[in-house]
Amino acid sequence: MRVLIRGGRVIDPSRGLDAVRDVAIDGGIVRGVAEHVEERGHEVIDATGCIVAPGFIDMHVHLREPGATHKETIATGTAAAVAGGFTAVACMPNTNPAIDTPAVIAEIEQRAAAAGFARVYPVGAITRNREGKEIAPFHELATAGAVAFSDDGSTVMNPRVLRNAALYARDVRGPFISHCLDDELHGDAVMNEGPQSVRLGLLGSPGLAEDIVVARDLLIAADTRKRWHVAHVSTANAVEIVRWARSRGTTVTCEVTPHHLLLGDDLFVDYHARAKVAPPLRGPDDAAALRAAVRDGVIDAFASDHAPHTAEEKAQLLSVAPVGFSGLEIAVGAYAEALPDLPLERFVALLSTNPAKILGVEGGTLATGVRADVTIFAERPWTVDASAFYSKGKNTPFDGRRFTRRVVATVVGGRLAYHVERGIIERLAYA
Repeated sequence: MRVLIRGGRVIDPSRGLDAVRDVAIDGGIVRGVAEHVEERGHEVIDATGCIVAPGFIDMHVHLREPGATHKETIATGTAAAVAGGFTAVACMPNTNPAIDTPAVIAEIEQRAAAAGFARVYPVGAITRNREGKEIAPFHELATAGAVAFSDDGSTVMNPRVLRNAALYARDVRGPFISHCLDDELHGDAVMNEGPQSVRLGLLGSPGLAEDIVVARDLLIAADTRKRWHVAHVSTANAVEIVRWARSRGTTVTCEVTPHHLLLGDDLFVDYHARAKVAPPLRGPDDAAALRAAVRDGVIDAFASDHAPHTAEEKAQLLSVAPVGFSGLEIAVGAYAEALPDLPLERFVALLSTNPAKILGVEGGTLATGVRADVTIFAERPWTVDASAFYSKGKNTPFDGRRFTRRVVATVVGGRLAYHVERGIIERLAYA
């Protein structure tokens, strides 16, 4: 199948390219990027006035399958992904069963291929069943297709277990991804500890609950020389700890979510759980520090932490409602809103080139001969309507928010998967 993406501003950080170009695709492969490509039986995608980028990769997504298909399925989650401009996602292992055996990885890959929307890269567990006690079989998981390892949703609280796991996995491809929230310090908190929690009379989680685990995990990373990635950084101190560890030669990367960049703990004034998330939404100083860390290069990747739940679950009391909300379909708009002055090359790198490098997966470039995964976006105002999400999870604190940047089209394996005017095009059965 031949596809021609015509007349867009191509931004490819991997090659330092920023120019109006045509992108020629044939057989699912990028065949060339040039000032003008003759149309020879191509399906033409008009990208005039749009940005054409290597396909976006969300390296932190919860697809809920197996085990919680009432919240999300691999099919609905990957449909949401392409609607949000993501050609690939990395799925976290807090499923039931957890992603701690090659059989579960094979099942996820089969269901993703059958769904045929975005590509899915499984993240294996660090410990068996994510219980923090017995280390997972990393070599087997990596051979089966795991691109990284995490107990996300839970912190590996025992430092001996985590250190032994890192030593054992030191020669295995793929980083450890830390969920940093100390169980004892966090306790039963429902929001950030600060003036807002005091004012509302709600139990708060101190930033220290995150900072102390970030520091511990990066000391273990330095000691074991295991490549490390810190998930959903949310405090100013955590940013500085990452900066310090990196200055001492530790191989560490980190990510930030749209909600931690843009939202704050003032959203709990109505005591509704729509904004309940882990780590919690912080105060304005932390959000400002995160935005500064994106600009100065400490933050390596954008990641949505897409965590869908049913409306009934999120409508429960704050004390019992689950943490998280849907993020795939708002991410591009929310990042642009949080950082309107961010250069587009940096924006694309954070969503595409860098996640591909961190996970060690194909993508992040539009070089000739690579797989044709492409994201097209533009400066087009739109309003978030959660009821129209492709995701089963219709909860987001961004519902009704107006953004100025929007995904126009998503191309997976050389075939148009999503277009803003046509919606989901078809199941792709991608290669």
